[in-house]
Formats: sequence, C-alpha cells, structure tokens
Amino acid sequence: AGAITIEVDGELISKPYIEITLALLARFGIAVQRDGWQRFVIPAGSRYQSPSDIHVEGDASSASYFIALGAIAATAQPVRISGVGSASIQGDIRFVEAAEAMGAVVSLEANALEVQRGAWPLNAITLDCNHIPDAAMTLAVMALYADGPSTLTNIASWRVKETDRIAAMACELRKLGAKVDEGADWIRITPPAQWQAAAIHTYDDHRVAMC
Repeated sequence: AGAITIEVDGELISKPYIEITLALLARFGIAVQRDGWQRFVIPAGSRYQSPSDIHVEGDASSASYFIALGAIAATAQPVRISGVGSASIQGDIRFVEAAEAMGAVVSLEANALEVQRGAWPLNAITLDCNHIPDAAMTLAVMALYADGPSTLTNIASWRVKETDRIAAMACELRKLGAKVDEGADWIRITPPAQWQAAAIHTYDDHRVAMC
C-alpha cells in the first residue's frame, strides 16, 4: 500500500491523546512522519511489529480522582495508585503537577505513585488546563478545600463533552456552598464559607459522577 496522509482541518485539540497514539504506533514499529499538528504521514510499506513486552497503563484521567483523595485525606499512610507513573505516555499524568501545586505530596515510580496530604488547606491555584482537559475537572473539586479562589482556564472543550461540564460543575459546586463564576472557557471556584449537604446531579456524565 502507498503512504497514507492525514490532513487536519483547523486546530487540533486533545493533542496529548494524539501523542499517545503516535507513541504506541512507534513501539509497534510504525514511525509516523509529521508536520507539526497539521499533517501526519504513515509511510508506504508500514507493518506492525511486536514490541515483545509492553506495559498496558491504567487510565491517568481516572487516576486523578484517587490522587485528589490522597491530597485531601488525613491518613497516616499514603494512597497508592498502581498502573500509572513516571513512565506514563498519557498527557493526563501531568495532573500530578497540578496536585503538587495545590500542596499534595506525590512520590512517583515508573508504573505507580503514592499521594499524601501536604498543605492544608490546599493552595489555591490559577492554571491553564488545556494540557489536562479531562483530569482538570478533578481540580474543581479540590478547589473546595483551598485557601482561596482557584481559576481553571482554557477549558472550552468542557462545554462540548458528554454534558456542558463548566455549567454542570458550577451548578453542583454551588449546591455545596461554593461561590462559582464561569466564562466561555474558564471557571473560578471560591471555597464554601459554610458547607451545605447536597444531592449531586451527574448529568449522565461519568466524570461529573466521579468528581
């Protein structure tokens, strides 16, 4: 077969997921040629080759909930998460950096990590979250435990996921007593002055449910 060319029309979003695909193709012997994020070429004659051994990672986006748990929980032992670590090729592993900025203490191994509460209350942050669009939702919940308002920016993709996730998070966090401001591509969460019990609506969205 001849070379296969993929041309991107407009701006490519969710770049970390494309990086995962390219990295795995390379491990299986297919070296995709690229021109930035606009053009990808699979060379003629490309064939899959077994890498012999491969570690199948857990989902780094889903790990974010348990990283947050470790940052919030007042326990003697850290929360240990197996399946993702410093060797991860997933973009959402960078959620660890955001959790550390908020005060979590994280110990990384190649395919595991341990998380423990450090700063308390957590540190409020302002963060461009374009590199971790799914995992960033977990930061909105961590923001409830911060020492001031936290602002998450560059999250326009939240609006067009399983639900409008900016609107959903704003509505549900307010039920708990938080003050929430939102824009087209940002959300700002001020922790509750007084917590309120609430029934949380999930919008049939697994990430809202996990948060």
